[in-house]
Amino acid sequence: MDVEILSRIQFAFTIAFHYIYPPLSIGLGLILVIMEGMYLRTGNKLYEQMTRFWIRIFALIFGIGVATGIIMEFEFGTNWATYSKYVGDIFGSALAAEGIFAFALESGFLGILIFGWNRVSPRVHFFSVIMVFLGSMFSAVWIVVANSWQQTPAGFHIVGEGMNARAEITDFWAMVFNPSSVDRLTHVWIGAFLAGSFLVLSVNAWYILKGKHLHIAKPAFKIALVVALVSSLSQLLSGHSSADGVAKNQPAKLAAMEGHFDSASAAPMYLFGWVDKKNQQTKGLAIPGGLSFLTHQDFNAPVTGLNAFPEDQRPSQINAVFQLYHLMISIGMLLIALTVYATWLWYRGKLFEKKWLMMIFAFSVLLPQIANQAGWFAAEMGRQPWVVYGLLRTSDALSKNVKAEQVLFSLILFTLVYTTLFVLFIYLFNKKVKHGPVDAGTPEPIEEGSKRDNPVLQH
Repeated sequence: MDVEILSRIQFAFTIAFHYIYPPLSIGLGLILVIMEGMYLRTGNKLYEQMTRFWIRIFALIFGIGVATGIIMEFEFGTNWATYSKYVGDIFGSALAAEGIFAFALESGFLGILIFGWNRVSPRVHFFSVIMVFLGSMFSAVWIVVANSWQQTPAGFHIVGEGMNARAEITDFWAMVFNPSSVDRLTHVWIGAFLAGSFLVLSVNAWYILKGKHLHIAKPAFKIALVVALVSSLSQLLSGHSSADGVAKNQPAKLAAMEGHFDSASAAPMYLFGWVDKKNQQTKGLAIPGGLSFLTHQDFNAPVTGLNAFPEDQRPSQINAVFQLYHLMISIGMLLIALTVYATWLWYRGKLFEKKWLMMIFAFSVLLPQIANQAGWFAAEMGRQPWVVYGLLRTSDALSKNVKAEQVLFSLILFTLVYTTLFVLFIYLFNKKVKHGPVDAGTPEPIEEGSKRDNPVLQH
């Protein structure tokens, strides 16, 4: 394999592995805000114990996430020097903002979150939970803004020519609010809420199946279920808005996602299928005119196909983009079905009677992760052959002095290191889950509206 393919594989591997953790920290941060908020409102010690337990899990996720994310910044300089020079002014401001406003906020208050119990007042501790959650949210803002600028560049001009060309910001806020940033950020946030909520659902479903810590597991499951239900339904709307943006700003990517080669009116929307690139046809189950309706609210509106673009300006791995995009959508619909059904059972008072459903929820932690990864891969592969859409080709963004064997060696090394980190994460996570949320004694079951031992009243 040549340098370009190896460099793309290396960056895809490192960022995909890193992206296991930030969505979990964002989603879990929201759950922590709700749990500790419930503790302040009711004074019930069970909410305190579940908050303490999930803070320990959060700290583990945060630590591994930081360790796996640092390496990507070095890859920009080692493997993608031309790209770094071209987008340095854009990425520099966004990544600096991420470090100053987001990472510092999150890591600064994390110390209070972990060690502040009984050292600061409950309200100050709750404030630190909120700040950690907002820090994780802000971190996503700047990373997604930087990536969205690559998809839909705005607020810049080109300085220099040829190898010396680079993008320079002319309007900071136009760069931040580029045509795709808001839609993509919303989509990423909701995906993170799903990842975090389904982690909590998974662990507590396992406790319920094992008959352990039921007085804590059941209310924690319900908290996570509410977040998962709202998030899964919201993601349906967010995904539609994001797809509309892709249709407007990156029609070649949309054509690849939906497997359309020829521009046509009444374009069908495939529920599943297989793209035959050689014969330029897609076979599968489709809704006639569905894509035209979703993108233009008209079943007969024309949709641009891949053949409207030069072959060297459209994605090469069309079937992969198609399958990943539809995998994301399929999982999204499954998450909606799971959460709606579970909520209906809760309403009927039978939520925890279905052991098979708890078994599904125990393994459901994988679903949002797979959907998040599939969505990102579809978005990035669909952007090809551009690393900055319409401006800088991926093949031109490489470092000029890096050799294939050097990239291959570092890829093997990263694989070994990341595998070790993942094994360590699973071991520590499993150890914490087996220990459970109870530190000492067994507190009373939760009573709705209870005000006993209310820490707010005590302070």
